[in-house]
Amino acid sequence: MSPNLGQGRGYAVFPPFIKFLLAANVAIFLVQSVFLMGLTYSGRPVEETVMTLFALWPVESGFMPWQLLTYQFMHGSFGHLFFNMLALWMFGMELENLWGTKKFATYYLLSGIAAGAVHIAISPLLKETLGPTVGASGSIMGVLLAFGLTFPTRPVMMFPIFFPIPARIFVMIYAGIDLLSGLFNTSDGVAHFAHLGGALGGYLLLKFGEPLFRMIDRKGGPIPSRLRDEDNIIEADFRDLPSRYERREVMTPTAPPPPRTSTPTRFVVDGAPITQEMIDEILDKISQAGYHSLTEAEKRVLFEVSRQL
Repeated sequence: MSPNLGQGRGYAVFPPFIKFLLAANVAIFLVQSVFLMGLTYSGRPVEETVMTLFALWPVESGFMPWQLLTYQFMHGSFGHLFFNMLALWMFGMELENLWGTKKFATYYLLSGIAAGAVHIAISPLLKETLGPTVGASGSIMGVLLAFGLTFPTRPVMMFPIFFPIPARIFVMIYAGIDLLSGLFNTSDGVAHFAHLGGALGGYLLLKFGEPLFRMIDRKGGPIPSRLRDEDNIIEADFRDLPSRYERREVMTPTAPPPPRTSTPTRFVVDGAPITQEMIDEILDKISQAGYHSLTEAEKRVLFEVSRQL
């Protein structure tokens, strides 16, 4: 599947947390499946001890709080690892470039924790007795949800549907399959409700988590209010848009600020010219309240202007 048919310029940037996740998940899988195979300690396989300590177990079967984090970095097979990392790379890179590393890392890990918590809460209601749970699928589902809400009309190719569909429809289909499988196919060995829990956790973070993201940003040191990490949204798809911030950098300290232009720019959206004031107002709104505060019309203006650059 492909999340983009002609994506923005920010997508080419390989962000640091995605790099870390890919390297960490692959390294842990290799340690589990290659280096620990056949090793024993006090007559017990080391791999079994690792699973007991770090996979996610039901409450009655040995659950420990840290397992809500560690299970996200473990995978049961190469295929499980490959498709999770492929989806992370495809859909997560643009989100990290758009949000910044701190926000994306917080969102990713908390979505995985929410997935594990929902899975543990639902498992006693299922007929089948569940064993240990491993994998980043819950976190990835949170990433898919965020991508679908951030870029709802972005074309996505999904096997076995070989034609593009909007990202929001793709997420709805994926979540619907998980829901039906969780209700009617509980013996397939897949933690479907963990996937749904990751989507639920991601939605709640997008809806109510902005104060948390701001607090985490501030822990890195004082950031000027007009140049917070949220302003770096321009680095993703809209980094080349004309902005007042760019003009201020080249002005001399004694020069008076130039008046705002009321003439149309070279950009046209739906047949209407887009003025400099309109672009500045949208960028100001992003800096004050974040990308998700924009209306659909404002998002469309930014998207179309970025395509015309």
